[in-house]
Amino acid sequence: MKMPEPQKEHQWLEKLVGEWTYEGDAPATPGDPPVKFGGTERVRSLGGFWVIAEGEGDMPGGTKGQTVMTLGFDPDRGRYVGTWVGSMMGTLWVYDGELDAGGRVLTLHSEGPSMTGDGKTARYQDVIEMRSGDHRIFRALVEGTDGTWQQMMTSEYRRQA
Repeated sequence: MKMPEPQKEHQWLEKLVGEWTYEGDAPATPGDPPVKFGGTERVRSLGGFWVIAEGEGDMPGGTKGQTVMTLGFDPDRGRYVGTWVGSMMGTLWVYDGELDAGGRVLTLHSEGPSMTGDGKTARYQDVIEMRSGDHRIFRALVEGTDGTWQQMMTSEYRRQA
């Protein structure tokens, strides 16, 4: 059996590999003014098909948190896929996404519990924008009841190694 080769979509994910620091802001609770937070993230490749990002740092509200994100590309579906988990919650977030035509912005779609605590689910987007080889922006958005996307959090990542 011939092993498959990573495709150009997998190669795009390799841009994320490395040691990163980040600084961001988000409200500690919805409706509050934003608070600053920061941390580190180590992203490694798994066979050229997947990347695994392990982060840790301060969370909005002052607690410490750890996160793990997996990202890959499913050639059969023609979509980016992945997962996200964090030490601050029991939800497994499952991603389905696409890269913009310019090859700079990866938008990952997910559904999960509403942050309002009403027991409902909501639609979310995590957006990774490559500004340069050593600088990326991460934005988390939630779809409002009126169908518009509202930014919940933003972080700037800088490559350290």
